[in-house]
Amino acid sequence: MNWSWIPNAITLARVLASLPLFWLLEERLYVEAFWLAVVAGLSDAADGIIAKRYGWQSVLGGVLDPIADKLLLTSSFLGLWWSLELPTWLVALVIGRDVVILCGAFAWWRLIGAFRPEPSILSKATTLSQLILLAMVLARLANHPIAEGWIPPVALATGALTLMSGVDYVVRYGMRAWRQLGKGE
Repeated sequence: MNWSWIPNAITLARVLASLPLFWLLEERLYVEAFWLAVVAGLSDAADGIIAKRYGWQSVLGGVLDPIADKLLLTSSFLGLWWSLELPTWLVALVIGRDVVILCGAFAWWRLIGAFRPEPSILSKATTLSQLILLAMVLARLANHPIAEGWIPPVALATGALTLMSGVDYVVRYGMRAWRQLGKGE
């Protein structure tokens, strides 16, 4: 029997978990949301480990994995904003950055061709900061006040990193597009 579908099934479960996670946050069921987020995070690690360990990486998994990550992050930020636990400016920055990147990728695809994202160190630091902030807020709301006093400065750092990362994407890929389009003339 071929078990190579397991990593993609785990990733698909993470995609599907974004809706219940948002609902739990919107309903202020923070303990349940915290544990769903923990399971989703562990499953993210598990699908990657399993895929690499057994050589079950796939094109579908390569597409689904970042989609699952973005859906869970977006659901978490929106759910916590809806519950008045995160400020509007931060959620707007996080979602706005992703929308700009998505629009840029679509424009690249239409004007140049296949788009192969190459996340920078800044982008990875931004995602890590967003995850740390969400973990801290969810932990506090689930009555695990770990480093509660650190939430405001981590939120500010997350906002700054998100803004810098968005500008970095626009500049880096804008310059690449400019060079690519210049070669075609």
